[in-house]
Amino acid sequence: MDPTQSVKILLIDDDPFITDMYVLKFKDAGFQIETARDGKEGLKKAREFNPDIVLLDIVMPGMDGFGVLEELRKDSRSPKVILLTNLGQKEDVERGMRLGADDYVIKAHFTPSEVMDKIKNVLQKR
Repeated sequence: MDPTQSVKILLIDDDPFITDMYVLKFKDAGFQIETARDGKEGLKKAREFNPDIVLLDIVMPGMDGFGVLEELRKDSRSPKVILLTNLGQKEDVERGMRLGADDYVIKAHFTPSEVMDKIKNVLQKR
C-alpha cells in the first residue's frame, strides 16, 4: 500500500493560485487533501477532517496563521504544521516555530515537489 494514501493534508491559504497548484500536485501523489481560504474556516476543517499535517499560510485576512497555530496547539490531537510564508522574515519564522510549528516553507523558494518532501520528513519525525 502506498503510504501517502492514508496521509491527510489540510492546506489553509487565501491564495487561489497556490491552493490549486498544491491540490493538483498532492492529489496526483495520492494524498487526501482539503483546503480552507482563511483561518476560521481552517480551524473548522481541522476539527472535521482531522488532518495528519497542516500547511498553513501566515498572512491571511481575519485570523492569521499564528492565531490558527495557537488554536491548533490547544488540542491534544494537534496535527503537524508546516508554515507557508511569502517573505521568510526571520522574526515570523522564529515566532511560528516558538508557537509549535514543525517546519516552514518560503513559497517562492520551494516547488510543490520539494514541499512534498518536507511533508514526508515532518511526518517521519512522529
